[in-house]
Amino acid sequence: MITDRLIEKIVEMQNPTCVGLDTALEYLPEEMLPENRTAEEIAQAVLKFNKGIVDATADLVPAVKVQVAYYEEYGAAGMKCFFDTVNYAKSKGLIVIADCKRNDIGSTAARYSKAFLGEGKENDFLTVNGYLGTDGIEPFLADCKAYDKGIFVLVKTSNPSSGELQNQTLSDGRTVYELMGDMVESWGKETLGKYGYSAVGAVVGATHPGEAAVLRERLPHTFFLIPGYGAQGGNAEMLKNSFHAHGMGGIVNNSRGILCAYKKRGGTYAEAARQACLDMKADLLSVLGEICAK
Repeated sequence: MITDRLIEKIVEMQNPTCVGLDTALEYLPEEMLPENRTAEEIAQAVLKFNKGIVDATADLVPAVKVQVAYYEEYGAAGMKCFFDTVNYAKSKGLIVIADCKRNDIGSTAARYSKAFLGEGKENDFLTVNGYLGTDGIEPFLADCKAYDKGIFVLVKTSNPSSGELQNQTLSDGRTVYELMGDMVESWGKETLGKYGYSAVGAVVGATHPGEAAVLRERLPHTFFLIPGYGAQGGNAEMLKNSFHAHGMGGIVNNSRGILCAYKKRGGTYAEAARQACLDMKADLLSVLGEICAK
């Protein structure tokens, strides 16, 4: 099961880090910027940059997250770059999370699911928006079961204004994010793996440690994708609430802090990205301790 394989890679590498390939053109070193800035040339430059990041970090981290918005901006060329990046990361043995936050009514959700999780697709996980309810999630669940894929459902996001909706209190005393978390736990009950986590994970931001603690207790079988580390303000001490004992139950994404590390550290972008991953691993393990699958 895909979540089991992700956990095993995390334990093997002792590193719950996900490299976010949210690659904006301005992140590239000057010498890599295309001369004419056509969509095709930008896509080629971004792909070259991404391959360099993957080559420098694939032996250190278990997974990458590829954010589709940074590629959709450049049309067909950008989407080709997206899928080429996914395929290259897979060829290097990485677990790939397609960060697309898709959803709609059931029939349309089914098309989104086939596009990113269907037969022959290289993505291992897809981020989805569950706030349309169960009929918008069921097509993704079906493809997860059919093709051994996983999803991460938005529950408590890392952006500053997330509380405007997600922290509102309902008539039964739960917050909106607690209700969504409970639904995620329920949606995953038929896909539990050998380590006790399902194929239906939750996106829980590192920048809201109080809410993360509540969700970690409520959702014993839900694996967390944890954004917000680094540039968004999250640190290892803040995100420890997202994990169970022995460092289990989550993976932490870092995008700009790795992609743009060379701007602070100097050296080549690939060398700086590798060192940023090593530093992040040390930071996380200083709080989580040895990661053990128990």
